[in-house]
Amino acid sequence: MAKKAMIEREKKRQKLVEQYAAKRAALKEIANDESKPMEERFKARLKLAKLPRNSSATRLHNRCQLTGRPHAYYRKLKISRIALRDLGSAGQIPGLVKSSW
Repeated sequence: MAKKAMIEREKKRQKLVEQYAAKRAALKEIANDESKPMEERFKARLKLAKLPRNSSATRLHNRCQLTGRPHAYYRKLKISRIALRDLGSAGQIPGLVKSSW
């Protein structure tokens, strides 16, 4: 089980990303538009830099929904390999059979 603080920090980042997504996209649009004057593009870059760091989507990290584990994460199932094995052994995931010999 991951630390509660790390899980909460990730939730906080997710909330910031959702909050600033539209503003960030608009500023990026202006900054990358070659037809706009250089000064306007530069001002957009400065405004983008002033936004909170944690509002960037690249700072998000996938975590297991059950345990909060950040490594060995299956995107399709949104759980870690350990949680997948436990659920598979318990027969909770349809079609998954844990091998044993």
